Amino acid sequence: MSIIDKRLVGRDYSLTGPENQRAVEAGLASAEWYHSEIPRKVMKDLMRRSDGPATRDTIIWLGLLLVTGAGGVLFWGTWWAVPFFVVYGVLYGSACDSRWHECGHGTAFRTSWKNDVVYHIASFMVMRNPICWRWSHARHHTDTIIVGRDPEIALMRPTVIAKTALLFIGMPSVLQYPGLLLKHATGHLTPDEADYVPESEVPKAFLWARIHLAIYAATLVVALATWSIIPFMLIGGPAIYGAWHRVLTGILQHAGLAEDVLDHRLNSRTVYMNPISQWIYWNMNYHVEHHMFPMVPYHALPRLHELIKDDLPPPNRSMIEAYAEVFASLKRQRTTIDYYVRKELPPTARPYREELHDIDVART
Repeated sequence: MSIIDKRLVGRDYSLTGPENQRAVEAGLASAEWYHSEIPRKVMKDLMRRSDGPATRDTIIWLGLLLVTGAGGVLFWGTWWAVPFFVVYGVLYGSACDSRWHECGHGTAFRTSWKNDVVYHIASFMVMRNPICWRWSHARHHTDTIIVGRDPEIALMRPTVIAKTALLFIGMPSVLQYPGLLLKHATGHLTPDEADYVPESEVPKAFLWARIHLAIYAATLVVALATWSIIPFMLIGGPAIYGAWHRVLTGILQHAGLAEDVLDHRLNSRTVYMNPISQWIYWNMNYHVEHHMFPMVPYHALPRLHELIKDDLPPPNRSMIEAYAEVFASLKRQRTTIDYYVRKELPPTARPYREELHDIDVART
């Protein structure tokens, strides 16, 4: 029997509910994960950090933000402003996510302070507390898609399609963020955050929330003084109108795949993407590879993929193919909540690690 009881209508995805303890009792918390075999010397080379690729990509990213933002302001009030803000929005509201992610891992740059600077800029853009989310993501990698342990499960079963659709325009996260920002700025964490943020880091979380709040307050003052929405088109607003690409790529990471397993080949998805999306996404389309070896920098993930692809399920050949798989799975899960896409492995691969997935955990 699956670890997800078929009698359940839904599961408690919070980190403070009964699923947390059940995951611990089942041996799913902070467990040892399956890894493809790579020679030590090769892995050391893959993990080598360099300032070059990330410096180049960051200069291009910030340069394009400057040019498109200036173009949008210059042509404000005409249709010419639209393409500038479309591009600016994606660079701000979507590209920030991958920069936040990689710099949070500390792998994008070799130089630590460069990782930290870009991480904090990108955290503000994506509307995330840089301290809380650093520890949230650490937990996500430790307990990937383990219900009751992973705070970053985007699509919970059964998936509410309307709520998921709203993500493409930055909702409901944008609606929730002001309240969360005020909560942090006034010295409080949510119960889930208290589960994974170390006590020593809590004052930093509150400090950064106040800094973010001050920036938004200054933006509001400028908007009122100029009686214009342009300040919010440049700061804050792109997290709404430019979030669509971040969601488009991010949903494919784990949606429709297995919960409560210890093999990233079962709960993560690699998708081949066009070069523009892959640049915006900083190669996170190689998501099985990233979860197996999170300390490999983004620019080395295509090479890692070539080395271990014979041990992985075949990647989706496009985002269209991947979404067809996701939609079919989400539709099936509305009536069969424990259903998930189980991709076939090539003959050269070692079998899936599923021994804990088949444990019957008492749910009474």
